[in-house]
Amino acid sequence: MNRDSPAAPIVGRSIRLRYAEPADAEFILSLRLDERRNRFISKTTTEIERQAAWLATYKEREQAGTEHYFVIELLDHTPVGTVRIYDYQDDSFCWGSWLIKPDAPGQVAIESALNIYEFAFYSLGFNKSHFDVRRDNERVVAFHLRFGARIISSDEQDHFFDYRREMYEEIRARYRKFLPDQN
Repeated sequence: MNRDSPAAPIVGRSIRLRYAEPADAEFILSLRLDERRNRFISKTTTEIERQAAWLATYKEREQAGTEHYFVIELLDHTPVGTVRIYDYQDDSFCWGSWLIKPDAPGQVAIESALNIYEFAFYSLGFNKSHFDVRRDNERVVAFHLRFGARIISSDEQDHFFDYRREMYEEIRARYRKFLPDQN
């Protein structure tokens, strides 16, 4: 499996995923501190310098091929969100840190999820994904269930999901209009 960082951004139909840099600290912090977005994520510092330092250490994990943290941008380079792949376990990856600005175009959520699955399954060579979602985050739980993910366990706070490449391949045609044209 090739788990190295791609040389270029991942370009979708109307968005692109580019690697996060320490210079993105202010934008990322603005998403993480937005009260409409942060109810379902781990708490973070309010200091831009500490966020930039965390991003600098992330870059080491990116170079090692153990983590991929993206800024989601429109094709005109306007940043609208973040998403991250991490916690590799054999042939499974976790994804999260998925935050999207409230004024982002409606297709950003679905297109960013599709691009993460395309990248993780077909470029990195994973066969499944594991992730957790806060039980109270009903919209995101419903999103993943619509995609075919299965809740395999739950605790007081979280639902734990399993999603396999073959599940993705079953729904992929349904969402083809959100993927870039395949030539």
